[in-house]
Amino acid sequence: MQEATVDQRQAKTATGAYDPKSMKAEEFIHHGEILETLAWAEKNRDNADEIERVIEKAKQKKGLSHREAVLLLDCAIPEKNEEIFRLAEQLKKDFYGNRIVLFAPLYLSNYCINSCTYCPYHKQNKSIPRKKLTQDEIRREVIALQDMGHKRLALEAGEDPVNNPLEYILESIKTIYSIKHKNGAIRRVNVNIAATTVEDYRKLKEAEIGTYILFQETYHKESYGKLHPSGPKHDYAWHTEAHDRAMQAGIDDVGLGVLFGLEGYRYELAGLIMHAEHLEAAFGVGPHTISVPRICPADDIDPDTFDNGISDDMFAKIVAVIRLAVPYTGMIISTRESQASRERALHLGISQISGGSRTSVGGYADVKPENDKSAQFDISDDRSLDEVIRWLIDMDHIPSFCTACYREGRTGDRFMSLCKSGQILNCCHPNALITLQEYLEDYASPETKERGEAMIQREVERVPHEKVRERAKKFLGEIHNGARDFRF
Repeated sequence: MQEATVDQRQAKTATGAYDPKSMKAEEFIHHGEILETLAWAEKNRDNADEIERVIEKAKQKKGLSHREAVLLLDCAIPEKNEEIFRLAEQLKKDFYGNRIVLFAPLYLSNYCINSCTYCPYHKQNKSIPRKKLTQDEIRREVIALQDMGHKRLALEAGEDPVNNPLEYILESIKTIYSIKHKNGAIRRVNVNIAATTVEDYRKLKEAEIGTYILFQETYHKESYGKLHPSGPKHDYAWHTEAHDRAMQAGIDDVGLGVLFGLEGYRYELAGLIMHAEHLEAAFGVGPHTISVPRICPADDIDPDTFDNGISDDMFAKIVAVIRLAVPYTGMIISTRESQASRERALHLGISQISGGSRTSVGGYADVKPENDKSAQFDISDDRSLDEVIRWLIDMDHIPSFCTACYREGRTGDRFMSLCKSGQILNCCHPNALITLQEYLEDYASPETKERGEAMIQREVERVPHEKVRERAKKFLGEIHNGARDFRF
Protein backbone atom coordinates (compact mmCIF):
# COMPACT_ATOMS: atom_id res chain seq x y z
CA MET A 1 0.00 0.00 0.00
CA GLN A 2 1.09 3.58 -0.67
CA GLU A 3 2.28 5.81 2.15
CA ALA A 4 1.38 9.47 2.37
CA THR A 5 3.87 11.56 0.45
CA VAL A 6 6.56 13.53 2.22
CA ASP A 7 4.89 16.81 1.16
CA GLN A 8 1.63 15.74 2.82
CA ARG A 9 3.48 15.29 6.09
CA GLN A 10 5.65 18.39 6.19
CA ALA A 11 3.25 20.05 8.63
CA LYS A 12 4.05 17.37 11.22
CA THR A 13 7.74 18.21 11.52
CA ALA A 14 8.93 18.05 15.13
CA THR A 15 10.47 20.99 16.93
CA GLY A 16 14.06 20.97 18.18
CA ALA A 17 17.20 19.57 16.60
CA TYR A 18 17.98 15.95 15.80
CA ASP A 19 20.45 14.63 18.37
CA PRO A 20 21.13 10.88 18.74
CA LYS A 21 22.82 11.48 22.12
CA SER A 22 19.83 13.35 23.54
CA MET A 23 17.74 11.66 26.23
CA LYS A 24 14.55 13.28 24.88
CA ALA A 25 12.46 11.07 22.61
CA GLU A 26 11.55 13.79 20.11
CA GLU A 27 15.21 14.66 19.63
CA PHE A 28 16.62 11.16 19.07
CA ILE A 29 13.52 10.08 17.10
CA HIS A 30 13.25 13.36 15.22
CA HIS A 31 10.22 13.69 12.97
CA GLY A 32 11.76 16.32 10.71
CA GLU A 33 14.92 14.25 10.23
CA ILE A 34 12.83 11.25 9.28
CA LEU A 35 10.88 13.26 6.72
CA GLU A 36 14.12 14.55 5.20
CA THR A 37 15.49 11.00 5.17
CA LEU A 38 12.43 9.67 3.31
CA ALA A 39 12.64 12.49 0.76
CA TRP A 40 16.38 11.96 0.19
CA ALA A 41 16.01 8.20 -0.19
CA GLU A 42 13.10 8.57 -2.60
CA LYS A 43 15.14 11.00 -4.70
CA ASN A 44 18.11 8.62 -4.85
CA ARG A 45 16.32 5.29 -5.27
CA ASP A 46 17.71 4.99 -8.83
CA ASN A 47 21.14 6.46 -8.04
CA ALA A 48 23.40 3.48 -8.71
CA ASP A 49 26.55 5.22 -7.50
CA GLU A 50 25.07 6.23 -4.15
CA ILE A 51 23.49 2.83 -3.61
CA GLU A 52 26.77 1.11 -4.44
CA ARG A 53 28.54 3.37 -1.94
CA VAL A 54 26.16 2.27 0.80
CA ILE A 55 26.48 -1.40 -0.12
CA GLU A 56 30.27 -1.12 0.00
CA LYS A 57 29.99 0.48 3.43
CA ALA A 58 27.74 -2.37 4.60
CA LYS A 59 30.42 -4.85 3.54
CA GLN A 60 32.71 -3.33 6.17
CA LYS A 61 30.38 -4.81 8.84
CA LYS A 62 30.24 -1.56 10.80
CA GLY A 63 26.56 -0.83 10.20
CA LEU A 64 24.67 1.89 8.34
CA SER A 65 23.01 5.16 9.25
CA HIS A 66 19.24 5.48 9.21
CA ARG A 67 19.45 7.42 5.94
CA GLU A 68 21.56 4.75 4.29
CA ALA A 69 19.22 2.02 5.52
CA VAL A 70 16.14 3.71 4.05
CA LEU A 71 17.99 4.25 0.78
CA LEU A 72 18.62 0.51 0.46
CA LEU A 73 15.00 -0.17 1.36
CA ASP A 74 13.90 2.19 -1.43
CA CYS A 75 16.43 0.91 -3.95
CA ALA A 76 14.69 0.36 -7.29
CA ILE A 77 17.61 -1.28 -9.16
CA PRO A 78 16.98 -5.06 -9.39
CA GLU A 79 20.62 -6.16 -9.50
CA LYS A 80 21.44 -3.98 -6.48
CA ASN A 81 18.52 -5.48 -4.57
CA GLU A 82 19.87 -8.95 -5.28
CA GLU A 83 23.23 -7.81 -3.89
CA ILE A 84 21.52 -6.47 -0.76
CA PHE A 85 19.91 -9.87 -0.11
CA ARG A 86 23.15 -11.78 -0.72
CA LEU A 87 25.09 -9.49 1.58
CA ALA A 88 22.48 -9.74 4.35
CA GLU A 89 22.73 -13.52 4.25
CA GLN A 90 26.52 -13.34 4.40
CA LEU A 91 26.59 -10.90 7.32
CA LYS A 92 24.15 -13.03 9.26
CA LYS A 93 26.49 -16.00 8.84
CA ASP A 94 29.55 -13.89 9.72
CA PHE A 95 28.09 -12.64 13.00
CA TYR A 96 25.83 -15.48 14.08
CA GLY A 97 26.92 -18.48 12.06
CA ASN A 98 24.18 -20.97 11.22
CA ARG A 99 22.72 -20.99 14.75
CA ILE A 100 19.08 -20.16 15.47
CA VAL A 101 18.17 -19.55 19.11
CA LEU A 102 14.78 -20.85 20.25
CA PHE A 103 12.44 -19.40 22.87
CA ALA A 104 8.78 -19.35 23.87
CA PRO A 105 6.52 -16.57 25.13
CA LEU A 106 4.81 -17.08 28.49
CA TYR A 107 1.70 -14.95 29.04
CA LEU A 108 1.16 -14.23 32.74
CA SER A 109 -1.91 -11.97 32.55
CA ASN A 110 -4.08 -10.27 29.96
CA TYR A 111 -5.52 -7.66 32.30
CA CYS A 112 -4.70 -4.23 30.86
CA ILE A 113 -5.76 -0.62 31.42
CA ASN A 114 -4.56 0.70 28.05
CA SER A 115 -6.72 1.26 24.97
CA CYS A 116 -4.35 0.17 22.20
CA THR A 117 -6.50 -0.08 19.09
CA TYR A 118 -4.49 -2.96 17.57
CA CYS A 119 -4.42 -5.26 20.65
CA PRO A 120 -7.31 -7.44 21.89
CA TYR A 121 -6.19 -6.89 25.48
CA HIS A 122 -7.42 -3.28 25.34
CA LYS A 123 -9.62 -2.40 28.30
CA GLN A 124 -12.80 -1.87 26.24
CA ASN A 125 -12.79 -5.46 24.93
CA LYS A 126 -15.49 -7.28 26.93
CA SER A 127 -15.48 -10.49 24.87
CA ILE A 128 -12.00 -11.76 25.70
CA PRO A 129 -11.72 -13.88 28.88
CA ARG A 130 -9.48 -12.13 31.40
CA LYS A 131 -7.06 -14.25 33.39
CA LYS A 132 -4.03 -13.92 35.62
CA LEU A 133 -1.91 -16.94 36.44
CA THR A 134 -1.35 -17.91 40.05
CA GLN A 135 2.13 -19.08 41.03
CA ASP A 136 0.88 -22.68 40.99
CA GLU A 137 -0.46 -22.15 37.47
CA ILE A 138 2.85 -20.62 36.43
CA ARG A 139 4.54 -23.74 37.75
CA ARG A 140 2.30 -25.90 35.55
CA GLU A 141 2.98 -23.71 32.51
CA VAL A 142 6.74 -23.82 33.06
CA ILE A 143 6.77 -27.59 33.51
CA ALA A 144 4.81 -27.93 30.25
CA LEU A 145 7.39 -25.71 28.52
CA GLN A 146 10.30 -27.61 30.08
CA ASP A 147 8.76 -30.88 28.90
CA MET A 148 8.88 -29.50 25.35
CA GLY A 149 12.57 -28.71 25.82
CA HIS A 150 12.53 -24.93 26.22
CA LYS A 151 15.26 -23.19 28.24
CA ARG A 152 14.50 -19.54 27.41
CA LEU A 153 11.22 -17.68 27.98
CA ALA A 154 9.86 -14.24 27.19
CA LEU A 155 7.40 -13.07 29.85
CA GLU A 156 4.36 -11.14 28.61
CA ALA A 157 1.77 -9.26 30.66
CA GLY A 158 -0.69 -6.44 30.12
CA GLU A 159 -0.25 -3.14 31.95
CA ASP A 160 -2.41 -3.10 35.06
CA PRO A 161 -0.90 -1.87 38.35
CA VAL A 162 -3.69 -3.54 40.36
CA ASN A 163 -3.73 -6.97 38.74
CA ASN A 164 -0.16 -7.07 37.42
CA PRO A 165 2.01 -5.00 39.79
CA LEU A 166 5.76 -5.29 39.49
CA GLU A 167 5.81 -7.39 42.66
CA TYR A 168 3.74 -10.01 40.83
CA ILE A 169 6.18 -10.02 37.91
CA LEU A 170 9.15 -10.38 40.27
CA GLU A 171 7.49 -13.22 42.19
CA SER A 172 6.71 -14.95 38.90
CA ILE A 173 10.34 -14.68 37.74
CA LYS A 174 11.51 -16.19 41.04
CA THR A 175 9.03 -19.04 40.62
CA ILE A 176 10.14 -19.74 37.05
CA TYR A 177 13.82 -19.92 37.92
CA SER A 178 13.10 -22.22 40.87
CA ILE A 179 11.40 -24.97 38.87
CA LYS A 180 13.52 -28.01 38.02
CA HIS A 181 11.47 -30.80 36.46
CA LYS A 182 13.29 -33.95 35.33
CA ASN A 183 16.21 -32.50 33.31
CA GLY A 184 14.33 -29.30 32.55
CA ALA A 185 15.29 -25.79 33.65
CA ILE A 186 14.54 -22.29 32.43
CA ARG A 187 17.93 -20.62 32.24
CA ARG A 188 16.99 -17.19 30.89
CA VAL A 189 13.83 -15.15 31.44
CA ASN A 190 13.43 -12.18 29.12
CA VAL A 191 10.74 -9.69 30.07
CA ASN A 192 8.31 -7.80 27.85
CA ILE A 193 6.27 -5.56 30.12
CA ALA A 194 5.17 -1.93 30.03
CA ALA A 195 7.51 1.03 30.43
CA THR A 196 8.34 1.72 34.06
CA THR A 197 10.71 3.62 36.35
CA VAL A 198 14.47 3.32 36.85
CA GLU A 199 13.79 1.99 40.35
CA ASP A 200 11.55 -0.78 38.95
CA TYR A 201 14.10 -1.64 36.27
CA ARG A 202 16.69 -2.03 39.02
CA LYS A 203 14.39 -4.57 40.67
CA LEU A 204 14.11 -6.47 37.39
CA LYS A 205 17.89 -6.41 37.09
CA GLU A 206 18.19 -7.83 40.62
CA ALA A 207 15.73 -10.56 39.63
CA GLU A 208 18.31 -11.62 37.00
CA ILE A 209 16.22 -11.07 33.92
CA GLY A 210 17.85 -11.53 30.54
CA THR A 211 16.75 -8.94 27.97
CA TYR A 212 14.20 -6.22 28.65
CA ILE A 213 12.04 -6.03 25.55
CA LEU A 214 9.64 -3.23 24.69
CA PHE A 215 8.13 -2.67 21.26
CA GLN A 216 7.62 0.91 20.20
CA GLU A 217 4.63 -0.16 18.06
CA THR A 218 5.08 3.01 15.95
CA TYR A 219 7.67 5.79 16.00
CA HIS A 220 5.27 8.26 14.36
CA LYS A 221 4.20 10.41 17.31
CA GLU A 222 0.89 11.61 15.88
CA SER A 223 -0.13 8.08 14.88
CA TYR A 224 1.11 6.80 18.26
CA GLY A 225 -1.32 9.10 20.06
CA LYS A 226 -4.27 7.94 17.97
CA LEU A 227 -3.36 4.25 18.39
CA HIS A 228 -3.05 4.67 22.18
CA PRO A 229 -5.96 6.98 23.02
CA SER A 230 -5.89 6.39 26.78
CA GLY A 231 -3.95 4.71 29.53
CA PRO A 232 -0.29 5.09 30.61
CA LYS A 233 0.92 3.94 27.21
CA HIS A 234 -0.56 7.09 25.66
CA ASP A 235 2.55 9.01 26.80
CA TYR A 236 4.87 8.81 23.78
CA ALA A 237 7.98 10.13 25.52
CA TRP A 238 7.58 7.90 28.60
CA HIS A 239 7.30 4.86 26.36
CA THR A 240 10.02 5.77 23.87
CA GLU A 241 12.56 6.64 26.58
CA ALA A 242 11.94 3.39 28.52
CA HIS A 243 15.03 1.60 27.18
CA ASP A 244 17.17 4.50 28.41
CA ARG A 245 15.79 4.10 31.93
CA ALA A 246 16.35 0.34 31.77
CA MET A 247 19.99 0.83 30.78
CA GLN A 248 20.45 3.49 33.46
CA ALA A 249 19.24 0.84 35.93
CA GLY A 250 21.92 -1.60 34.78
CA ILE A 251 19.96 -3.70 32.31
CA ASP A 252 22.47 -3.72 29.47
CA ASP A 253 20.53 -6.02 27.12
CA VAL A 254 17.45 -4.30 25.71
CA GLY A 255 15.25 -5.23 22.76
CA LEU A 256 13.54 -2.95 20.23
CA GLY A 257 10.72 -3.55 17.77
CA VAL A 258 7.87 -1.97 15.85
CA LEU A 259 4.55 -3.49 14.81
CA PHE A 260 4.73 -3.22 11.05
CA GLY A 261 1.38 -2.31 9.53
CA LEU A 262 0.37 0.44 11.93
CA GLU A 263 2.25 3.23 10.13
CA GLY A 264 4.21 3.55 6.89
CA TYR A 265 7.02 1.00 6.86
CA ARG A 266 9.63 3.45 5.54
CA TYR A 267 8.99 5.80 8.45
CA GLU A 268 9.16 2.90 10.91
CA LEU A 269 12.45 1.60 9.56
CA ALA A 270 14.01 5.05 9.84
CA GLY A 271 12.78 5.40 13.43
CA LEU A 272 13.94 1.92 14.37
CA ILE A 273 17.49 2.49 13.11
CA MET A 274 17.56 5.93 14.73
CA HIS A 275 16.63 4.30 18.05
CA ALA A 276 19.52 1.83 17.64
CA GLU A 277 21.84 4.76 16.83
CA HIS A 278 20.66 6.56 19.94
CA LEU A 279 21.42 3.62 22.25
CA GLU A 280 24.89 3.29 20.71
CA ALA A 281 25.53 7.04 21.02
CA ALA A 282 24.15 7.45 24.54
CA PHE A 283 25.25 4.17 26.16
CA GLY A 284 27.98 2.78 23.93
CA VAL A 285 26.02 -0.36 23.05
CA GLY A 286 23.15 -0.87 20.65
CA PRO A 287 20.06 -3.05 21.05
CA HIS A 288 20.61 -6.70 21.94
CA THR A 289 17.64 -7.67 19.76
CA ILE A 290 15.28 -6.20 17.19
CA SER A 291 11.89 -7.81 16.58
CA VAL A 292 9.91 -7.45 13.35
CA PRO A 293 6.26 -8.39 14.04
CA ARG A 294 3.53 -7.63 11.52
CA ILE A 295 -0.01 -6.91 12.64
CA CYS A 296 -2.23 -9.98 12.31
CA PRO A 297 -5.82 -11.02 13.14
CA ALA A 298 -6.94 -11.36 16.76
CA ASP A 299 -10.13 -11.14 18.80
CA ASP A 300 -11.79 -7.75 18.22
CA ILE A 301 -8.96 -6.74 15.84
CA ASP A 302 -9.18 -6.62 12.05
CA PRO A 303 -5.76 -5.83 10.53
CA ASP A 304 -7.47 -4.63 7.33
CA THR A 305 -8.57 -1.54 9.25
CA PHE A 306 -4.93 -0.45 9.29
CA ASP A 307 -3.91 0.95 5.92
CA ASN A 308 -0.17 0.25 6.06
CA GLY A 309 0.15 -3.47 5.39
CA ILE A 310 3.34 -4.72 3.73
CA SER A 311 3.87 -7.54 1.28
CA ASP A 312 5.95 -10.63 2.00
CA ASP A 313 8.60 -9.35 -0.41
CA MET A 314 8.87 -6.00 1.34
CA PHE A 315 8.91 -7.72 4.73
CA ALA A 316 11.88 -9.82 3.58
CA LYS A 317 13.67 -6.71 2.38
CA ILE A 318 13.10 -4.97 5.72
CA VAL A 319 14.74 -7.93 7.49
CA ALA A 320 17.70 -7.79 5.09
CA VAL A 321 18.19 -4.04 5.48
CA ILE A 322 18.07 -4.21 9.29
CA ARG A 323 20.74 -6.91 9.18
CA LEU A 324 23.00 -4.60 7.12
CA ALA A 325 22.27 -1.55 9.27
CA VAL A 326 22.86 -3.21 12.67
CA PRO A 327 24.82 -6.37 11.84
CA TYR A 328 25.70 -7.17 15.47
CA THR A 329 22.08 -7.23 16.71
CA GLY A 330 20.03 -10.38 17.23
CA MET A 331 16.84 -10.41 15.15
CA ILE A 332 13.62 -12.11 16.25
CA ILE A 333 10.67 -13.44 14.29
CA SER A 334 7.67 -15.00 16.02
CA THR A 335 4.93 -17.47 15.13
CA ARG A 336 2.89 -14.52 13.86
CA GLU A 337 4.61 -15.33 10.57
CA SER A 338 3.96 -18.43 8.47
CA GLN A 339 6.50 -21.20 8.00
CA ALA A 340 7.27 -19.92 4.50
CA SER A 341 7.79 -16.33 5.68
CA ARG A 342 9.99 -17.44 8.57
CA GLU A 343 12.05 -19.71 6.32
CA ARG A 344 12.83 -16.83 3.98
CA ALA A 345 13.67 -14.47 6.83
CA LEU A 346 16.04 -16.97 8.47
CA HIS A 347 18.38 -16.66 5.52
CA LEU A 348 18.32 -12.86 5.57
CA GLY A 349 19.15 -12.01 9.15
CA ILE A 350 16.91 -13.65 11.74
CA SER A 351 18.82 -15.24 14.63
CA GLN A 352 16.01 -16.07 17.10
CA ILE A 353 12.60 -17.66 16.63
CA SER A 354 9.81 -18.89 18.86
CA GLY A 355 8.60 -22.46 18.57
CA GLY A 356 5.55 -24.34 19.84
CA SER A 357 4.17 -20.99 21.03
CA ARG A 358 0.87 -20.17 22.69
CA THR A 359 -0.24 -16.55 22.99
CA SER A 360 -2.94 -16.97 25.65
CA VAL A 361 -2.76 -16.99 29.43
CA GLY A 362 -2.46 -20.63 30.51
CA GLY A 363 -2.09 -21.81 26.93
CA TYR A 364 0.57 -24.48 27.47
CA ALA A 365 -0.88 -26.53 30.32
CA ASP A 366 -4.62 -26.07 29.76
CA VAL A 367 -5.69 -24.63 26.43
CA LYS A 368 -5.71 -26.42 23.09
CA PRO A 369 -4.96 -24.19 20.08
CA GLU A 370 -8.44 -24.62 18.61
CA ASN A 371 -9.98 -23.44 21.91
CA ASP A 372 -7.61 -20.52 22.42
CA LYS A 373 -10.15 -17.74 23.04
CA SER A 374 -7.86 -15.40 24.95
CA ALA A 375 -4.89 -15.31 22.56
CA GLN A 376 -3.23 -11.97 21.97
CA PHE A 377 -2.92 -12.78 18.26
CA ASP A 378 -3.48 -15.65 15.84
CA ILE A 379 -0.53 -17.98 15.32
CA SER A 380 0.43 -18.67 11.70
CA ASP A 381 3.10 -21.31 12.45
CA ASP A 382 1.45 -23.79 14.81
CA ARG A 383 3.98 -26.63 14.53
CA SER A 384 5.33 -28.33 17.64
CA LEU A 385 8.78 -27.43 18.94
CA ASP A 386 10.10 -30.78 17.75
CA GLU A 387 8.79 -30.14 14.24
CA VAL A 388 10.40 -26.70 14.21
CA ILE A 389 13.73 -28.15 15.35
CA ARG A 390 13.68 -30.84 12.68
CA TRP A 391 12.81 -28.19 10.07
CA LEU A 392 15.79 -26.07 11.17
CA ILE A 393 18.14 -29.06 11.01
CA ASP A 394 16.91 -29.92 7.53
CA MET A 395 17.81 -26.36 6.44
CA ASP A 396 21.27 -26.69 8.03
CA HIS A 397 20.48 -24.28 10.87
CA ILE A 398 21.64 -25.36 14.33
CA PRO A 399 18.74 -25.15 16.81
CA SER A 400 20.21 -23.56 19.93
CA PHE A 401 18.90 -23.30 23.49
CA CYS A 402 22.09 -21.59 24.63
CA THR A 403 21.99 -19.07 27.48
CA ALA A 404 25.72 -19.16 28.23
CA CYS A 405 26.58 -15.50 27.55
CA TYR A 406 23.89 -14.25 29.91
CA ARG A 407 24.92 -16.69 32.65
CA GLU A 408 28.63 -15.93 32.20
CA GLY A 409 28.09 -12.18 32.34
CA ARG A 410 28.75 -11.63 28.64
CA THR A 411 25.97 -9.08 28.19
CA GLY A 412 25.79 -5.56 26.80
CA ASP A 413 29.12 -4.37 25.39
CA ARG A 414 30.83 -7.62 26.43
CA PHE A 415 28.49 -9.64 24.21
CA MET A 416 28.82 -7.11 21.40
CA SER A 417 32.61 -7.38 21.58
CA LEU A 418 32.36 -11.15 21.25
CA CYS A 419 29.98 -10.84 18.34
CA LYS A 420 31.96 -8.14 16.54
CA SER A 421 35.28 -9.95 17.01
CA GLY A 422 34.10 -12.99 15.04
CA GLN A 423 34.58 -15.46 17.92
CA ILE A 424 31.18 -17.05 17.33
CA LEU A 425 32.63 -20.35 16.08
CA ASN A 426 34.80 -20.77 19.18
CA CYS A 427 32.09 -19.90 21.71
CA CYS A 428 28.49 -19.71 20.56
CA HIS A 429 28.83 -22.50 18.03
CA PRO A 430 29.93 -25.21 20.52
CA ASN A 431 27.43 -23.92 23.09
CA ALA A 432 24.66 -24.35 20.54
CA LEU A 433 25.74 -27.92 19.86
CA ILE A 434 25.87 -28.70 23.59
CA THR A 435 22.30 -27.46 24.16
CA LEU A 436 21.08 -29.25 21.03
CA GLN A 437 22.57 -32.48 22.38
CA GLU A 438 20.63 -31.94 25.63
CA TYR A 439 17.41 -31.53 23.66
CA LEU A 440 18.07 -34.64 21.59
CA GLU A 441 18.72 -36.76 24.69
CA ASP A 442 15.74 -35.54 26.70
CA TYR A 443 12.92 -34.47 24.39
CA ALA A 444 13.43 -35.24 20.69
CA SER A 445 11.43 -37.65 18.60
CA PRO A 446 13.49 -40.54 17.16
CA GLU A 447 13.53 -38.92 13.71
CA THR A 448 14.69 -35.56 15.04
CA LYS A 449 17.30 -37.21 17.24
CA GLU A 450 18.81 -39.09 14.32
CA ARG A 451 19.07 -35.98 12.16
CA GLY A 452 20.32 -33.84 15.03
CA GLU A 453 23.10 -36.21 16.01
CA ALA A 454 24.31 -36.32 12.41
CA MET A 455 24.37 -32.51 12.41
CA ILE A 456 26.35 -32.36 15.65
CA GLN A 457 28.98 -34.77 14.30
CA ARG A 458 29.44 -32.51 11.26
CA GLU A 459 29.30 -29.18 13.02
CA VAL A 460 31.65 -29.90 15.93
CA GLU A 461 34.47 -30.31 13.43
CA ARG A 462 33.93 -26.69 12.35
CA VAL A 463 35.07 -25.32 15.73
CA PRO A 464 38.37 -23.65 14.76
CA HIS A 465 40.25 -23.80 18.06
CA GLU A 466 41.53 -27.32 18.68
CA LYS A 467 41.28 -27.21 22.48
CA VAL A 468 37.76 -25.81 22.33
CA ARG A 469 36.79 -28.44 19.78
CA GLU A 470 38.12 -31.31 21.90
CA ARG A 471 36.52 -29.94 25.04
CA ALA A 472 33.19 -29.64 23.20
CA LYS A 473 33.43 -33.28 22.14
CA LYS A 474 34.08 -34.24 25.77
CA PHE A 475 31.00 -32.32 26.92
CA LEU A 476 28.87 -33.91 24.20
CA GLY A 477 29.93 -37.36 25.36
CA GLU A 478 29.17 -36.55 28.99
CA ILE A 479 25.70 -35.27 28.04
CA HIS A 480 25.05 -38.55 26.26
CA ASN A 481 25.98 -40.29 29.52
CA GLY A 482 23.54 -38.24 31.60
CA ALA A 483 25.37 -35.05 32.62
CA ARG A 484 23.84 -31.64 31.83
CA ASP A 485 24.49 -27.90 31.70
CA PHE A 486 27.97 -27.42 30.24
CA ARG A 487 28.96 -24.13 28.62
CA PHE A 488 31.87 -22.13 27.28
